[in-house]
Amino acid sequence: MSAPVKHVASLPVPTSDESAGVSTPKAKGSANYKGFVAGVFSGIAKLSVGHPFDTIKVRLQTAPKSQFAGPWDCVVQTIRNEGFNGIYKGATPPLIGWMFMDSLMLGSLTFYRKLLNENVFQPLRARPTSPHIWTSDAERKRLPAVGHGMAGILAGWTVSFIAAPIEHVKARLQIQYASNKASRLYSGPIDCTRKILAQHGARGLWHGLTATLLFRTQFFFWWGSYDVFTRALQKQEYIPLSTPAVNFWAGGLSAQVFWLTTYPTDVIKQRIMTDSLDPVERRYPRWRDAAKAVYREAGWKGYWRGFVPCFLRAFPANAAALVAFEGVMRRLE
Repeated sequence: MSAPVKHVASLPVPTSDESAGVSTPKAKGSANYKGFVAGVFSGIAKLSVGHPFDTIKVRLQTAPKSQFAGPWDCVVQTIRNEGFNGIYKGATPPLIGWMFMDSLMLGSLTFYRKLLNENVFQPLRARPTSPHIWTSDAERKRLPAVGHGMAGILAGWTVSFIAAPIEHVKARLQIQYASNKASRLYSGPIDCTRKILAQHGARGLWHGLTATLLFRTQFFFWWGSYDVFTRALQKQEYIPLSTPAVNFWAGGLSAQVFWLTTYPTDVIKQRIMTDSLDPVERRYPRWRDAAKAVYREAGWKGYWRGFVPCFLRAFPANAAALVAFEGVMRRLE
């Protein structure tokens, strides 16, 4: 996703905060309203396309190695035993959550981009010894890729405090294999949240927050590469691309880069989130305990278990979310 900013199709080469392929809002209040509405549709698009892949990924990450022969076997067993609805288990938390998460993520990303550009990179480039004094004014004012990456880290940390409980509940619902609802520990997201709070308090609901913060630190690679791909696609002349097309391809490709660089931390995060909340029965008291357990069980390959459905999901889910976001923003114009 990009920042919740106003889309102006007439600006083919965005600058400054527009360097992610979208432009800066002219009216703060209007932009906040439009960004929130567009973020809702972004979350719906992301869930509709990506959740089945996510369910298979989580099950492969957390199930015993002997339970599934691979991603396709996991799909077949899930649909055969639980019906088509099985691959959408745990969909409600992210459906609701992504509406707020995308809005917070995109809003904070824009804020941190501007903050870093005005207070860090512009002062550095204004120095007489800076090599950027010889570049064009537009290029000098543009936030560099490393700045986008740094803003991504800060935005990732910001959204983690909302994402952690949502992903925690989602993960626990996704590993319920019983087809009969009466046999499941949790009847749904509300029941799961209520039971966790009743038995373990708020700390139990935010179980895995540290792992979530570490996972989202890798947003550096996502948003940094997003800017790199955006610039490259805008500069190439072989196939002229519209701004939405640039956003689509840059969003999908940068999501692939993100998962290639961060997937092992996601495996560890899922292990922690699906671990027992009872301190006596807990297998992974610390992040490194989960990391060691994964390696002990399957070697380095264990850190990449479930990667195929995740990688297949990354491009269409995030590209669809970006297209939905930009489309709604244009429609609101």
